[in-house]
Amino acid sequence: MSAPQVEGTASAPAVAAPARVPVLGDPSVPLPAPRTVWNGSAPRHITATSTASGRRRPSWTQAIAALLGAAALGILAAAAVAFVRALLSFPFMQDFLAAFPGEYTPAIAVEPGFAPWVNWAHFFNAFLIVLIIRSGLRIRNEKRPTAFWTPRNNPKGKVSLTIWFHQALDILWLLNGAVFVVLLFVTGHWVRIVPTSWEVLPNALSAALQYVSFDWPTEHGWVNYNSLQQLAYFVTVFIAAPLAAATGFRMSGMWPKRAERLSKAYPIEWARALHFPVMIYFVVFIIGHVALVFLTGFLRNLNHMYASSDAVGWTGFWVFVASMVVIALGWVAARPLVIAPIAKLFGSVSGR
Repeated sequence: MSAPQVEGTASAPAVAAPARVPVLGDPSVPLPAPRTVWNGSAPRHITATSTASGRRRPSWTQAIAALLGAAALGILAAAAVAFVRALLSFPFMQDFLAAFPGEYTPAIAVEPGFAPWVNWAHFFNAFLIVLIIRSGLRIRNEKRPTAFWTPRNNPKGKVSLTIWFHQALDILWLLNGAVFVVLLFVTGHWVRIVPTSWEVLPNALSAALQYVSFDWPTEHGWVNYNSLQQLAYFVTVFIAAPLAAATGFRMSGMWPKRAERLSKAYPIEWARALHFPVMIYFVVFIIGHVALVFLTGFLRNLNHMYASSDAVGWTGFWVFVASMVVIALGWVAARPLVIAPIAKLFGSVSGR
């Protein structure tokens, strides 16, 4: 016969206490909400995906992919050089180089050399185009402008201060280009950058092949550009620059709002599709131009561009260094703190 069970012993079944239901308004009962504050412990691994500036840091795989891409481009460039050098060794290509050495005699004689106005126009163009590219890239990446500019006679024409700065630089750049083109035709030096014979095409191909093969064509920039240079300068001055101006004007606030037929004939989407590639062309042109200046006798070339001299000396080099300092100062100064006082001379500047 089993012993009677005593209440409270281990063998007795435990009776669960009823759950305490929170009562609205009872301060002793915590609200049933998840913890949203720091619990006082630090994580073992920090998985930061962005820097303090908000930009994502490249991962190791992206960095390795970039290095492999650069190596692949280097291999392709070396292969192109080897291929062209082998191609130019054939007799028929030697005959081609003899017939088209890379330049032709212009149909109109022109006085050799560069006048001082060419040097000044070249410096102003370099200074302005660098700041134009800088402000253009800032416009593409600017999500929340810090300041705005409004014209005095048009309160509805408010734009960001960066856009105003970009357009003001564009106007100065176009004025400098207009003066340059007028002086080109007045002095007859237009012959240097405007092709006057269809021989420019095979000679340009010949010069390009010689550049790629690193057996570069003879430079006579003081007297005559080679055909590849002439085509590059012609495209830059008479095609790329007008395209940049026309597309920029279409996207600007200066475009007439009531010209409906004109707007339909020239949609703003066309301008947006062309404007950025034109800027990329200028960037590629500047990189190639500067590289060839330094690789094909930089002392003589810099004297041509900055000292109006054909001598091999250091004058043009030091003037070039001074011009780079001015451009660098302009790059650093291109910020609202400096731009705003200038913009106030032509309108009002506000923070919203």
